[in-house]
Amino acid sequence: MGWERITSEVVHRGPHITLRRDSVRQPGGTAGVYEHIVVHDIVRVVALDEDGQVILVEDDFYLQQRRVLHLPGGSTDGQHPHEAARRELEEETGLMAGRLRTLGVIDPLPAATAARCHLLLATDLQPGKTNRDETEKGMTVHRWALRDAVAAVRDGRITEAGSFAALLLAAAETATETALPKGLDPAT
Repeated sequence: MGWERITSEVVHRGPHITLRRDSVRQPGGTAGVYEHIVVHDIVRVVALDEDGQVILVEDDFYLQQRRVLHLPGGSTDGQHPHEAARRELEEETGLMAGRLRTLGVIDPLPAATAARCHLLLATDLQPGKTNRDETEKGMTVHRWALRDAVAAVRDGRITEAGSFAALLLAAAETATETALPKGLDPAT
């Protein structure tokens, strides 16, 4: 791989993140220090209702100091990504996924964390129960046409990395599905 970890120490451990400082040998052989964040993987869910509307949420984000429009999702908390996606979708929107499938996986900040973002498509939505945590009390739910959500990615209204990638993948996948003859499943 080119990188070698010599030692590793915890600089900070909090309830949600751990900051580590590693002594490393870099690919060129030079000794160095690499600081990185250890967090659980995350999920983002493209939930499409029976009318082809995508479910978006909008919430206040502390670091951005603004409301951010994004897909439902959050930390896996160590769960399998599908379990976490089902949990996060219901907690944030009050909807349960009848069907769930993987769209892809991205590394949103590969120089800062090994955590990955799992992108999923949820369909056959059923009513469930909203159960937001204290940080999500001001969250609102929106239903947009998928094409409008993709337009929001393109014009900078949706900027969260997982939402950005998942919406583009879902749009490409649904375009492929509608172009195929009936009964042909692109997953096979």
